[in-house]
Amino acid sequence: MKKYFSLVLFAHSIFALPFAMIGFFLGVTTTDSPFRWEKLILVLLCMVFARNSAMAFNRYLDRNIDAKNPRTKMRDIPAGKVSANEALIFVIANCLLFAITTYFINPLCFYLSPVALFVVLFYSYTKRFTALCHLVLGLGLSLAPIGAYIAVTGHFALVPVLYSFAVLFWVSGFDIIYALQDEDFDREENLHSIPSALGIKNALNVSVLLHILSAACVILPVFFTEFSWVYYVGIVFFCSMLIYQHLLVKPNDISKVNRAFQTLNGYASVVFALCFLIDAYIRTK
Repeated sequence: MKKYFSLVLFAHSIFALPFAMIGFFLGVTTTDSPFRWEKLILVLLCMVFARNSAMAFNRYLDRNIDAKNPRTKMRDIPAGKVSANEALIFVIANCLLFAITTYFINPLCFYLSPVALFVVLFYSYTKRFTALCHLVLGLGLSLAPIGAYIAVTGHFALVPVLYSFAVLFWVSGFDIIYALQDEDFDREENLHSIPSALGIKNALNVSVLLHILSAACVILPVFFTEFSWVYYVGIVFFCSMLIYQHLLVKPNDISKVNRAFQTLNGYASVVFALCFLIDAYIRTK
C-alpha cells in the first residue's frame, strides 16, 4: 500500500478534493437535495479512484521518459520500486472501482464515468503532440466540482461550472510553472509544453493570464448566489496565493517552483474551500 501511495502521490489530491467538496455542498445548500453521508463517501471514493487512475497511468506511460530525466529518474517505476505491470493493474483496478462507485451515486454520474476516465487518462498522451497539455490536465481536475454537484443533484448548473473553469485555469497555470523545470529536457526529447514552445518568460505570461481567468471564475459566483463576508475572505486569500506564486517564480530564478507549485496552491485550495464551507454553514442557519 505504501509503495502505491508513493506511485500516485496521494498528497496531490489536495488540489482537486477541496473543490469537489465545494461542488458537493453547493448542491446541498442551493437545491432541495438532502445531505447524505453515504453519498459524500461515494464522492470521496470517486475522487480517490480517479486520481489513482490518472496519476498511475501517467507514471506507467512516461516510465521511459522519466528514466531519462534527471529530475524524475528516481520515480517508482524507473527506480524499480513498482513494476510497469503492477502499475497498469493498479490503473485498471481503480478505473473499474471508479465506474462501480458512480453506479451507486446516480445514473447520470454512471453514464458520464467513461467520459471522465477518458479525460483524466488522455492527459498522459498529450505532451507527445501538443503544448496545450497543461489545459488538458486542468480539464481533468476541473471535473471535481461539477462532478460532485451532479452526484448530489443529478443535473448541471451554472455556478458549479464556474468553479470547474476556476480549477481548469488555476491548474493549467500552475502546471505551466511546474513545467519550467523541464524546459530544456522537453525540447531535447521533442516533448511538448508551453515553456518548451514559448520559453520561460512567455510561459509565465501565459500562466499569469490563466490565473487571472481563474480569479474571475471564483468571483463570478457572487452574482448568482448569495454569500456572506466569509466567502469574500476566501476570494482574497485564493487570489493572494495566485499573486504570491508569481512573485516567487521569475524568468531568471525558478528555484522556488516546488514551493509555488505544491505549498501555495495547496493552501489556496484548502483555505478557499474552508471559507466556502463556513459560508454555506452560516447561510443555512
